[in-house]
Amino acid sequence: MTLPTPDLSPSGLKALTAEVASTAEQYDRSGDIPVAGLAAAHRGGYLTATVAARFGGPEAGPFEVVQILSALGEGDPSVALIAANNLAIHQMQAATNSWPADLYDNLLRQSVQGPAPVNVIRAEPELGAPARGGLPKTIARRTANGWTLTGRKTFATGGTALAYHLVWAITDEEEPRVGHVIVPADSAGITWHQTWDHLGLRASNTHDVSYAGVEVGEENFLEIPKTDGVYRDPAVATGPTGFGHPALYVGVARAARTAFVTYARERVPTALGRPIAETERIQAIAGEIDAQIVQAETLLYGTLLRVAADDPAAAAGLSLVKVQIARSVIAAVQTAVAALGNAALTRHNPLERHLRDVLCVRVHPPQEDTALLAAGRALLRA
Repeated sequence: MTLPTPDLSPSGLKALTAEVASTAEQYDRSGDIPVAGLAAAHRGGYLTATVAARFGGPEAGPFEVVQILSALGEGDPSVALIAANNLAIHQMQAATNSWPADLYDNLLRQSVQGPAPVNVIRAEPELGAPARGGLPKTIARRTANGWTLTGRKTFATGGTALAYHLVWAITDEEEPRVGHVIVPADSAGITWHQTWDHLGLRASNTHDVSYAGVEVGEENFLEIPKTDGVYRDPAVATGPTGFGHPALYVGVARAARTAFVTYARERVPTALGRPIAETERIQAIAGEIDAQIVQAETLLYGTLLRVAADDPAAAAGLSLVKVQIARSVIAAVQTAVAALGNAALTRHNPLERHLRDVLCVRVHPPQEDTALLAAGRALLRA
């Protein structure tokens, strides 16, 4: 099969942003799966952009991925988050070829017919974020025909929109192994719990999910290789393919900039008699917002270009770059909100939604404290 090549031209990405943005407020209010936005991303081939060429895909690289996710994030970050996780799965398959051929072929067939997102389901109620250390309680038990999966997960982005779950689990073998279990979303024994009532990314459907003796084949278990004799969560450090999450929040900051400019041009106080956009104070604030976004974009795209050029210093500092991008996009949106005051905090103004959404950048691993601690220790040992 041949999958579509997404239009990454400025006009193509602008059209994608506009279509996804047209329903973003609706889904933010309802909390429903953003089916219209996902459908738009699917039609343009943006959800399968990272499928490898050997599987019939366009095999987009990290630079193209952040372009896509910035455009989606500017339109609807909930759509972008689901897309980011999905694109990362296809990137992983392109690099490792770890999925059984029949399972991945089935995923691609579903992806031709419509949106078929996949996500790695890892966090647990007792453990919290796996990047903080520890092993899962979710158990994959041996059977005559494969495995049964039992456990409960939290923050499973995508909800019932998912086509497959990659569930982080530990085996019940004499010498336990840790890995991901590929679970078709229509498997018996899966129960979704409507727990997602969040500040931002409300349409991402990041609910809890439980698995009660879900049966899968033996080949569905993908072991995670040990590092220095122990299992380490891959999210502890950032690689070039891990820039999808910060990229979508760069898009949120861009949307906030647009909302600020629109308001400043349209707001004409009686005492002033002209748009506040014509005052030096608002012009300076607009410049500060733009400076923060330029900084974030330069860190995002510039770092990926340095990595592509095999700059070892760039590769070593990827987690710190994510921290700085997060700081910049939050500063950009908060600057816009602070300047407009009450007007920016009403639900009739999109800035209120952008502020809620951009704060979610902090939750993605590696989180700021762990990234700074690791960098500081490395520096002081050097």
